[in-house]
Amino acid sequence: MNLSVKPGDDFNEYANGMWLKNNPIPAKETRWGSFNQLRDFNSNAIKTILEKSQEHKNHYQKGTVEKRVADFYAAAMDSIAIEKLGYEPIKSDLEKIKAITSKNEIYQKIPSFKVQGLGSPFYGFYVGQDRKNINTMAPQLSQGGTSLPDRDYYLKSDARSLKIQEALKNYIKTLFSLTGNTNEEALKNAEIIFGIEKKLAQAQMSRLEMRDPYKTYNKFAWADFQKSTPGLDWSNQFEILGVSKPDSILVTAPKFFTELSKVIDETSLEDLKVYLSWNILKNSASYLSSPFTQASFAYSQVLTGQKIQRPRWQRMSALTDDLIGELLGQLYVKEYFKPEAKARMVELVANLQKAFEIRIKNLDWMGDATKQKALDKLHAFTPKIGYPDKWKTYDGLEISDLSFYQNIKNASQWAYKENISQLGKPVDRTKWGMTPPTVNAYYSPVMNEIVFPAGILQFPFFDANADDAINYGGIGAAIGHEMSHGFDDSGSQYDKDGSLRNWWGKEDLEKFKAKTALLVAQFDGYVVLDSIHVNGKLTVGENIGDLGGLNVAYEAFKMTKQGKSKKKIDGFTPDQRFFLSYARVWRSNSRPETTAQLVQTDPHSPDQFRAIGAPVNMDAWYKAFKVKPGDKLYKKPEDRIKIW
Repeated sequence: MNLSVKPGDDFNEYANGMWLKNNPIPAKETRWGSFNQLRDFNSNAIKTILEKSQEHKNHYQKGTVEKRVADFYAAAMDSIAIEKLGYEPIKSDLEKIKAITSKNEIYQKIPSFKVQGLGSPFYGFYVGQDRKNINTMAPQLSQGGTSLPDRDYYLKSDARSLKIQEALKNYIKTLFSLTGNTNEEALKNAEIIFGIEKKLAQAQMSRLEMRDPYKTYNKFAWADFQKSTPGLDWSNQFEILGVSKPDSILVTAPKFFTELSKVIDETSLEDLKVYLSWNILKNSASYLSSPFTQASFAYSQVLTGQKIQRPRWQRMSALTDDLIGELLGQLYVKEYFKPEAKARMVELVANLQKAFEIRIKNLDWMGDATKQKALDKLHAFTPKIGYPDKWKTYDGLEISDLSFYQNIKNASQWAYKENISQLGKPVDRTKWGMTPPTVNAYYSPVMNEIVFPAGILQFPFFDANADDAINYGGIGAAIGHEMSHGFDDSGSQYDKDGSLRNWWGKEDLEKFKAKTALLVAQFDGYVVLDSIHVNGKLTVGENIGDLGGLNVAYEAFKMTKQGKSKKKIDGFTPDQRFFLSYARVWRSNSRPETTAQLVQTDPHSPDQFRAIGAPVNMDAWYKAFKVKPGDKLYKKPEDRIKIW
């Protein structure tokens, strides 16, 4: 804490100032804060598990969880074998692109990449729940084809965007040079690829538009969609994708596909071959020899400002979690997730639900009919805590301790097959969208579920030995945040069953939109870097989550024995400890390049504004810290935003 600062002037500095000063960003990181510390702890926990697996590798039986995890990590860490191979693992795939002699072959190649685990050139394809018919798994097409983190990087011409554009071109040039192209050819290829990707970026919907679930829900009869994209034979595409021709298809961005059809048609055969080769290169660079991984890191440095690459063990343990996370997860929870932590979480979630119910019933801006629908939705929430009840078995996934790149490819192919196998089957409600060691949580609107992996259920979010103020301000606010996502600007458009369907009374919806507009304006006013402001519209869902979550957590905390008392611990009242615990979760330092990128691409506000954005709207915070008119963060009672 920095007690020389008034909490009413800068609550983040007051709560976290000395920590921020004494914890500079490690060279291998792009930001450093509570989340990163916990991720680092989990990273070391996974390292311990994986290194132990190497010691006993030859004693494990073939096909066991331990053996498969050990083999994957052994191949990933065999840098001598990886260095010897250079780009040999992708040579045959690049040769196949060179051998293409017609546009028709290009069209065949596009979907084959997905099936073969080589990435997704031009567009995304997956099978997922139909948002208006949630018991049906439907084939879905999404916009794609670009390499930069956001389409706006291609369209803007400010100094920061131009620097990033040049970094991408340089990265393309380097990878082509490393695979035998002359400097002149590599430079030419970089211009060709950037030109194609810029056209695709111009056709894409913005991140802001993508937040609207109705704008991205476009259901087409098969024949109608085919007519809108005459250059793409979807029957042929789907046949290669391994999916039988459906009656209808869901498309997130129809305009993108109309433009994509034109772009492919108007681009020469040779340029399309260059673009497909680039897709192989960018999807494999991180898994090849050091000249490729160094080029990949040099590019990401410009985007993030990271000083040095994370050590190989850290990158490879994260990759193991990414690709076979429910095998690794079984070993992780055995060691690091205690049954009493799960029991305490079940209790906390139940308390938060009770508190949310009280708050909905007491809303002064919502009519009774809409309140009942909101309560129905709250009562229908499914909480998932720690790890899945039913683990993925990864049946059919070949893992060898001798072939790193092939393991990556096999895992990608397996994940694709597993995804499309859901077509025509009942929705699997046991599935998880995150692995157990993940330091995060999520709400799924179509499942109407809140999910908390074991990885986040540790200090500073959760500590079984801490007082209630600490746990309710930490994990309590996180639980409330995920619950509030069911009622944010996007989640509120789904009903209790998870269907995209309006359940609001007309007047109530107008009042809700007016309140969210106030929150947009509040966050628009926060200056992050130079002249860059927080994007209130992009971050509004997360800001509603924070505001609702903290209010609900406080309501639940006031039901506890400590919440009802005034007894101080370490000189702080229970209410002060509650708000300080919340602020502590958001303590973090971030590199300017990373901050600039996240403001453009991340729907979460920068951490320093999350620490203050919700408390300044809560009367209890003003009372706890005696915040008065004249203090920099002071808002008049009538200006404090109350939503949930």
